Amino acid sequence: MSKISTIFICSNCQHRVPRWQGKCPSCGQWNTLEESRVSGAAGKVSGSIKAVDLSSIEVNVHKRIKTGLGEFDEVVGGGIVPGSLVLLGGDPGIGKSTLALQISMRLKENILYVSGEESASQIKLRASRISDKHQLKVLAETDLASVLGFVENEQPSLVVIDSIQTMYSEEASGVSGGVAQVTNAVQQIMRLAKQRHISFIIIGHVTKEGYLAGPKTLEHMVDTVLYLEGERFASFRILRCVKNRFGTTNEVGVFEMQKEGMVEVKNPSQLFLGEDSIKASGNVVTSIMEGSRALLLEIQALTSLTNFGYPKRTTAGFDNNRLQLLIAILAKRANLNLSNQDIYINVVGGIKIDEPAADLAVALAIVSSLKDIVLEKTIIFGELGLSGEVRFVPNLEKRLKEAEKLGFEKVICPKNKLNLKSKIKIVSVGNLLEAIANLI
Repeated sequence: MSKISTIFICSNCQHRVPRWQGKCPSCGQWNTLEESRVSGAAGKVSGSIKAVDLSSIEVNVHKRIKTGLGEFDEVVGGGIVPGSLVLLGGDPGIGKSTLALQISMRLKENILYVSGEESASQIKLRASRISDKHQLKVLAETDLASVLGFVENEQPSLVVIDSIQTMYSEEASGVSGGVAQVTNAVQQIMRLAKQRHISFIIIGHVTKEGYLAGPKTLEHMVDTVLYLEGERFASFRILRCVKNRFGTTNEVGVFEMQKEGMVEVKNPSQLFLGEDSIKASGNVVTSIMEGSRALLLEIQALTSLTNFGYPKRTTAGFDNNRLQLLIAILAKRANLNLSNQDIYINVVGGIKIDEPAADLAVALAIVSSLKDIVLEKTIIFGELGLSGEVRFVPNLEKRLKEAEKLGFEKVICPKNKLNLKSKIKIVSVGNLLEAIANLI
């Protein structure tokens, strides 16, 4: 049986003393020492844990930190919550450090930028490209204890850690970037953030599969997880939220990488569409939903007689397996011979389409190229079933409003019972054959 001993714990600062005293030697408060029993074997304290009535808790409402980048603020729910941990991931060279540095330099509060990958002079070179104002404290350090000690002394409102894989602590085993080191670093940062109400933006590396490097508990511990997506050599970037304890996970932000850094794209649909290239066969405009925003994208299809026994199928920005499925539907339900045709699909702007609402647009783009039909001022969206039926897609009203704003005159979409009113001519189709008949 374990030995039970008695100690006294201060209810104000949790300081422990072996015998009762009238005044706590740590915080100086009187009559705050309460008797508790400690199990010598397990080291557990009984009597010191108390449940709190939820209705009695007073919530201090802290103002969110506005970064000045409207797209970023919208994705995180209106600004960064004080005391929160934001994890920012993305492929190498996608612009994570540039975006974090831009946010740091835009804020007027006391901001600290901690870099374990670059020296202070290298950060200055990058900052000079972004802005002429350099009111920012920079710390080039990889020792976690030194960084957290500096943060606790300076008490900044926001700290950027670039990156978490470079932080090293003597308290954890393994090398920098290992599971033990990353877990320990985030735990210590989280403890400091919650105690001092200091916000952290933590930049994380990703694996070759596109997932955040390190243990999965890394994503569970932080409050917000953001991914910066896009083709490395394309100009557009999409900031996507996959976890947010203080807001919705349905929002996305669109940026364009320019010489001066990340520039917000207020109307991405207009930039993704090329007016001149639309007047060619095989080019179709579709509408996809990115979060709560409707985006109009141009899909290009090219068909040509194959020189080999097996036709080639190539995609950029669209799932190749989904393309094979759509080709099979076109061959079976629309009686189109595509067995001798090489088919190429490209989504303009470097955007990747995952939504099934683009099925009908891709299928009709192939038909347009095959039959040399030019579509002008027409937008197409709808999901295709295996039997050739065109299925309903959500957010029809938002898609129509975006098309109307950009001057489209005709829309081919699934049949619906919403009785939507629009200045655009709405052509409702029930199956693939009806949609092909309305191309001309």
